[in-house]
Amino acid sequence: MTFQNKLSKGDFVVLAEMNTPKGVDISDLVTNVRHLKSRIDAVVIPDMDNGVMHMSALAGGSIIRQQGLEPVIHIYGRDRNQMAIQGDMLAAHVLGIHNLLVVQGENIIHGDHQNAKPVDDLNELDLLDMVQSLVKGTDLAGFELKGRPQFFTGCRVQPIRDDNHLEKEIISARAKIDAGAQYIMVPPVFDIAWYTHILKQFTSLNVPVIATVFMLKNVGMARYLSINDPGSKLSEELITRIRKAKDRETECIHIAGEMIKELKAEVEGIMISASGWEDRLPAILDCAGL
Repeated sequence: MTFQNKLSKGDFVVLAEMNTPKGVDISDLVTNVRHLKSRIDAVVIPDMDNGVMHMSALAGGSIIRQQGLEPVIHIYGRDRNQMAIQGDMLAAHVLGIHNLLVVQGENIIHGDHQNAKPVDDLNELDLLDMVQSLVKGTDLAGFELKGRPQFFTGCRVQPIRDDNHLEKEIISARAKIDAGAQYIMVPPVFDIAWYTHILKQFTSLNVPVIATVFMLKNVGMARYLSINDPGSKLSEELITRIRKAKDRETECIHIAGEMIKELKAEVEGIMISASGWEDRLPAILDCAGL
């Protein structure tokens, strides 16, 4: 059963995020995918995540397909104009990649090619409109396509600091749904009560909601997120729990597994982001009972 079919039926889905390599050695990516093949429904492939140059998501998605799993690739307008993006979308369909996640894309000045020039020809709503146009058989210039691509397209919500910001993101999500988004992905939050509050607002929009669970690696990462990402709601108590643990890596795995257990009843799926520690994903799934 496909990722789209499972979500449409209301079955719980499990996704894992994996970056493509900065280079052409795909051995780690292939190994990690093979270890998860029977345990997850799809692999989310970012495209130049955090403004860092990597192998393209299109190539990554093709690799995932070759390993027998469904890819979900990021699309955004930061690095390509509308002609290039449309060409990539047609290529995606031909390569068997039908799941898309429209994202904003991080500021390029925080990446490793700070002299690169952002394009930003299309914003998120423009991208969703573009996908709808292609699916209906025309490009953005109004010309007819020879064969129509098929896509299952989602959108992502920005980190949410408070109720005022939540209201703005709900309005934004409604606009994205109206533009063609078929599911919503919500960023990670470490306070379960606050996360549940957020998720209930998005589940009222009548499209499937996927919650992101982010695996912390150490005290330093936890501290950084608590200071620099107010939307993460990462408490001092959680930082202390990691700091006092005899085995901090195992504790971080347990924290991620516990969050999945807590969130499973609130959403239609979860997406686990291990931020380079994808070989720990099986252990997280074990802790979550998945």
